[in-house]
Amino acid sequence: MSTERIADALKRMPMFSSFSDEDLAPMIRGMKIRELGKGQVVHLQGDVCTSMDVVLEGKITVESIGADGSLLRVASFSPGSILGMNLIFSSKNEYPMTVVADIRSSLVSIPRETILEMGRVSFHFIEWLLMEISDRTLLLTDKLGAISMKTIRQKIMEFLEIEYKRQRSEVIRLDLTKKELAERLGVNRTSLSRELDKMRRDKLIDFGRSSITIMRLEAISGSSIMNPHIRY
Repeated sequence: MSTERIADALKRMPMFSSFSDEDLAPMIRGMKIRELGKGQVVHLQGDVCTSMDVVLEGKITVESIGADGSLLRVASFSPGSILGMNLIFSSKNEYPMTVVADIRSSLVSIPRETILEMGRVSFHFIEWLLMEISDRTLLLTDKLGAISMKTIRQKIMEFLEIEYKRQRSEVIRLDLTKKELAERLGVNRTSLSRELDKMRRDKLIDFGRSSITIMRLEAISGSSIMNPHIRY
């Protein structure tokens, strides 16, 4: 990717919109482009963070592997998203989880020194950087806290409630495999299958290869699930 294309891509993002072409030209020379294939590791857990990454194309995912082997997809980042800004200036600047390319992707890595130079040039950039760091910290804290407090059944029922509202049907069509569903819920695939079987024996649901049928709406969640006319 040419320096001109990198500059155009960055300037479309609010954080970098205050920079002129003349501002960006010398800074881009210190940036590094990474092209990644599907499933390729961007950063391993424990790697030292030395740059802030901006996703230009594709999709990047942060994953955590539990002690029982379950894979939790903590967050996904699409073009325009930024990774590493909450680590690069930390006294403990190691990636706490593994970062992988979900599909073929490209990103630009901005070194710490370049970020500092950008801050000297634009106060607007610093404001956006601090806002992104704050928002990301709150998002991850809320998500991890909510996940750790829920049982597998609660996670399944929450998923079914969301999909019922979205699809407006008791028959939930699945556009992901059981393995992918387990990853989305942050549970072991075997544990997920075991709980689905229990819920079927309890006559809460029935399921096949590509769908889950809700048998008792009132037992899945609160009263909000009973009104299919609510708009979301």
